Amino acid sequence: MEDTVLVVEDEADVVDLLRYHLKRAGYRVIEANSGSAGLEAARTHRPHAVILDIMLPGMTGLEVCRLLKSDRDTASIPIIMLTARSEEKDRIKGLELGADDYVVKPFSPKEIVLRVQGFIRRLRTAAETASLVELDGITLDKSALLATREGKRIDLTSTEFKLLAALITHRGHILSRDTLLRDVWGYSAGADTRTVDTHIRRLREKLATDATRLETVRGEGYRFNPLPPT
Repeated sequence: MEDTVLVVEDEADVVDLLRYHLKRAGYRVIEANSGSAGLEAARTHRPHAVILDIMLPGMTGLEVCRLLKSDRDTASIPIIMLTARSEEKDRIKGLELGADDYVVKPFSPKEIVLRVQGFIRRLRTAAETASLVELDGITLDKSALLATREGKRIDLTSTEFKLLAALITHRGHILSRDTLLRDVWGYSAGADTRTVDTHIRRLREKLATDATRLETVRGEGYRFNPLPPT
């Protein structure tokens, strides 16, 4: 799976610099040049990390940070804030609103990449080692290989359970067939991807009303979507 980083910045040269170094490090980069566009992109794409400038046209980076961190669907996304100003009050304000890190311009692109890598690695480790995974009424107990929906058991095989756990752990993100074959089945690249499609079809049948949340992304793979906020 290719990790996604959202860059919310209105200075083209800064965007170019970050894009180059992030892509070189293996990340997929999404860009937004205003606060409102950045907020929409974060909610739509659910990136693995956000690099967010404070001084943006319209909605400020501080307001974007506040809204993302107050939404349960985006609160866990690490936010690294950028600013051309080094005053302590800006740094403190960003951290008080939930920002995970803070970098003052001019910055080292390598330092930014290292910070992004650190945040994503720690989040992935925490998600993979958690024994209980919950999302909108669905609970997975990894230690017992038990899946329930609103307290009622979902009768899954061990492989179907592992497949659902992988999809829900990475909720909102596309997992390719090759990634699922590697993480769920332990197969190397080149294995028959129809194995994944068959199990996805069976999993949808057992998910019943939640089946529509398991989305096929043509040419990419599969994604399990959280319920929209009510």
